[in-house]
Amino acid sequence: MPAILKKDNLQQLLASLSQAYKLVLPVRENGMTFFRPYQTGLTIDPDYINTATSPKEFLFPQTEKMLSFKYRESADISITNEEPHAEKLAVFGARSCDLAGIAALDPVFGGRFPDPQYSTRRDNVLLVGLGCRRASASCFCQAFNIDPLACAGADIAMIELEDCFAIEARTARGHAQLANFSQLLEEDHSGGVKTSLSSAREALNRSFGSLPDPAGVKDFLDRQFELPYWEQIASRCLGCGICTYICPTCHCFDIFDVTRGKPDGNRYRCWDSCMFADFTGMAGGHNPRPTQKERVRNRFMHKLKYHLDRYEIGGCVGCGRCVEKCPVNLDIRQIINDINKLQGVEVNGQ
Repeated sequence: MPAILKKDNLQQLLASLSQAYKLVLPVRENGMTFFRPYQTGLTIDPDYINTATSPKEFLFPQTEKMLSFKYRESADISITNEEPHAEKLAVFGARSCDLAGIAALDPVFGGRFPDPQYSTRRDNVLLVGLGCRRASASCFCQAFNIDPLACAGADIAMIELEDCFAIEARTARGHAQLANFSQLLEEDHSGGVKTSLSSAREALNRSFGSLPDPAGVKDFLDRQFELPYWEQIASRCLGCGICTYICPTCHCFDIFDVTRGKPDGNRYRCWDSCMFADFTGMAGGHNPRPTQKERVRNRFMHKLKYHLDRYEIGGCVGCGRCVEKCPVNLDIRQIINDINKLQGVEVNGQ
């Protein structure tokens, strides 16, 4: 049963969290909402539906040092690996879609061959989910069976109501942290929170528009690889990569060495994009994805098929960021609808 946190006590809760963790929260900045470090008196953007970028960056940074190297006079190379290090971080206000995005990244970086940097950060993060109050025109998380109110995957889940938050711990880490500010919480003796939650869910569901149906898309893509449809889509794509950089589940990266004219340097890992022509370029000059058609197909196949094949987790969480930011309005919802129409053609034998 959720406890009650009065809205007047939210700042005290944030201050308490900031004592134990480096705290980031959704803040309005230059007309958009971003996760920013907490400062005394800093308030959450009261009108945000979602942040412009996902909290992925706190677990999988855009750029990170992997090792340093130095050439010795003996022609040997001295290599010093960057030791995994992560300060304790609390991400406050993560939406259900972004929590699902982290769940999709976990088997990539924490699976059979764990990435030490990601795993260390993941072990030191506290995820405080905040349920959605309404959907934007681009939201479609419910199409992938993600409950925007439930905050699945959070250590602590919160739902904003009229004059309070419903709050409950979901993990041992969450329970331990809630115990630290139990004096700020109240029990729901009257049962009013349950009624308010029901009303909040009804209002939230009404705010969603028409949702695509991805149920049969993977099976169709299993059978259909060389669809002429991808050429139609690719003819509009600019290859700018914005969809991959703002996606909470994309995880392509490049590794490169940097030297400054000395016999030593550093190796870095940075985000990359499968939408770029040189991402799959090989030393011998061959490129298995030579045109934008292959690159566009790979992106949407990854979202709707490949991630499911590998991890049994969807590669799209319906956050809608790519829908909002694509400069030529390539909309994954329309692509799902189009594929469903193509399935109908296949079934009818036309």
